[in-house]
Amino acid sequence: MPSVRASKSTFPLRAVLGVFKLRIGVVITFTALAGLAVSPGPSLSLPQLLVLTLSVLISSASAGAFNQYYEHDSDLLMSRTRQRPFVTGELRHGPIWLLVIAALMTLSVGAAWVALNAWSALFVFLGAFFYAIVYTVWLKRRTWLNIVFGGLAGSWAVLAGATAADPQPGAIPLTLALVLFLWTPPHFWSLAIAFRDDYAAVGVPMLPVVVGDQQAANTIFFSTLALVAASLLPLAFGLGMIYFAGAFAGGFLFIQKAWRLTRDPCRKSAMICFHASLIQLTLVLFGAILDTQLGF
Repeated sequence: MPSVRASKSTFPLRAVLGVFKLRIGVVITFTALAGLAVSPGPSLSLPQLLVLTLSVLISSASAGAFNQYYEHDSDLLMSRTRQRPFVTGELRHGPIWLLVIAALMTLSVGAAWVALNAWSALFVFLGAFFYAIVYTVWLKRRTWLNIVFGGLAGSWAVLAGATAADPQPGAIPLTLALVLFLWTPPHFWSLAIAFRDDYAAVGVPMLPVVVGDQQAANTIFFSTLALVAASLLPLAFGLGMIYFAGAFAGGFLFIQKAWRLTRDPCRKSAMICFHASLIQLTLVLFGAILDTQLGF
């Protein structure tokens, strides 16, 4: 049975922040700001920029909270998630959370609609919807393709930022959305190799559970090759040497670690590959922002 650690004298701020998965939310928000930065449309005012940032962050946080609310039973059985607040009892699992999540989603989408435009609001909504409903509810326990389609959440965030400036996104934001789509599977499959036993225990058909670690590692490697090739597409639409340096360095690192994973598909190699994917994405997005803003 989960232990109850809630305190009557203090507000469990850390637990609340953990439920909303703010670290993931920050990454998603960064992708939206990158989409905005490479958009050819007009600059946003400071209030509009603030609305975009908070709308994407809050909608992503709402989806993260729903994910933990929906999976609190299976989280108890996984070593990676058994200390989450709904599992430990630090936060009470009840329907009030669904009202909070719905209210935050309505606020974030509505603010984007009013301050930005309907297209940006739509993509803000789709990002949260794909993670919370498409991935968590519909696909996660049904198919190993769960994270492939669920990974569209990051793509929608890029387009939320791009369409905030121009309802018709240009070629560079669209190619970055493709990069996010291709990035999510090898990123998450690396983590899934490291925690394969957890996913097997709760009956979640992540790729390593379905095909084994070696075949999953091979798939990660070839997926990484496709990702890195796609990350070079923005060069054909105007990005220059700063972006190339970031995409090349990040891509080389990710390919190297993915190749090593195929040679030794163990937990340690999988986590190294997982962290390499984060570095690769950071270098790609920072490279795109800097290249666009500095005009090289």
